[in-house]
Amino acid sequence: MGKKLIRGARVIDPACGRDEPCELLLEGGLIAAVGHDLPAEGAQIINAAGLVAAPGLVDMHTHMREPGFEDKETIATGTAAAARGGVTSILAMANTCPVIDRPERVADFYNRAMRSAKVRAYTVGAVSLGMQGKEITDVEDLLSAGAAALSDDGVPLMSAEIMREALIRMKPSGLPILSHSEDGDLVRAGVMNEGALSRKLGYKGRPAVAEELLLVRDGMLAADVGGYVHVCHVSTKGSVDYIRRMKAAGIHVTAETCPQYFTLTEEEIEKQGAMAKVNPPLRTPADVAAMREAAKTGVIDMLATDHAPHAAHEKETPFDEAPNGFTGMDLALTITYGLVREGVLTEADLIRLWATEPARVFNLPVNTFEPGAPADFFLFDPELEWQVTPETLYSKSHNTPWLGKSLKGRVSAHWIGGVKIV
Repeated sequence: MGKKLIRGARVIDPACGRDEPCELLLEGGLIAAVGHDLPAEGAQIINAAGLVAAPGLVDMHTHMREPGFEDKETIATGTAAAARGGVTSILAMANTCPVIDRPERVADFYNRAMRSAKVRAYTVGAVSLGMQGKEITDVEDLLSAGAAALSDDGVPLMSAEIMREALIRMKPSGLPILSHSEDGDLVRAGVMNEGALSRKLGYKGRPAVAEELLLVRDGMLAADVGGYVHVCHVSTKGSVDYIRRMKAAGIHVTAETCPQYFTLTEEEIEKQGAMAKVNPPLRTPADVAAMREAAKTGVIDMLATDHAPHAAHEKETPFDEAPNGFTGMDLALTITYGLVREGVLTEADLIRLWATEPARVFNLPVNTFEPGAPADFFLFDPELEWQVTPETLYSKSHNTPWLGKSLKGRVSAHWIGGVKIV
């Protein structure tokens, strides 16, 4: 962790009011100074001309698959993908095998992460035992063991009684329950967005109202008990409208969406089949437009990947049998930066959505370039053109609809605590 002087990068950090080419001096794992003509004596000089320096990102919705599904992903490979995508911290969901529904399983995750994680890794605990939706977990013990929040993400929590009790018991922590907002009865056997295209292709659909129905229920429960609910992977225009109304009514709710929902539509299924199968499903152009507007205006508080790796043979099965999900951490920053190029988002919006807000909500360190802050940041080349191939991805699985596509912009280097990890 010797002294390093990074020269020529354009530093963006809304928290510090910076958007300018300047120098970064790192020392002892911290940001020692930011400015011009900094002393170079004894420092390793790193030329970053033409690159952007930005605070490390937080991906608060990932699936590491370990333990139990290491053929899909491991903490080591998943966090390697995170590092390559500029992600400094991840939250891993509880749907492993066994489910992270007991304090000792929270501890097991952190022991595994200590041995193999390339970035800062946190885990979410389950709301119900075994994620079966029948019996609530020991909320207080999970939090005491280090769970960053609670969620049964992967399956909807259909029991309003359990959700209400969990919201009550989470209140003292100030942390949210993460809701997989989807009415299980309405989506049973559905494999894509319900509409004209699902009827044309002959597949049973998952209607938008299924997402909106549980979202509204959980908002009402939060309002009733003064609890805090966070809505995962928002995908419909109707959901955005309900979230806006709940916030206006003073209900404590936050929400996320993912890159696939502000870039791709259900038409991708005709082109790519199971590689475009995800839950919630890809929706319509009107839904994509709503996600973009909601991210810009803050109705959607943050972005996340819902990184969901699967083995190649699983996605090669018939469409209606294939599992849902995409990998995403290698690509999320690049895809989001495409919205900056389009003028949909600013770079400040990107940092707010991918770093500042998720860190604030989950009580994680907010990365900045203030002197004395941990040196958690990355360098990004916005002009680098590259092709998405298995060789250019670091996740163990490559189930992404961007496979084979040419993209622009990629992380060039990444430091955590002053240590270069990429």
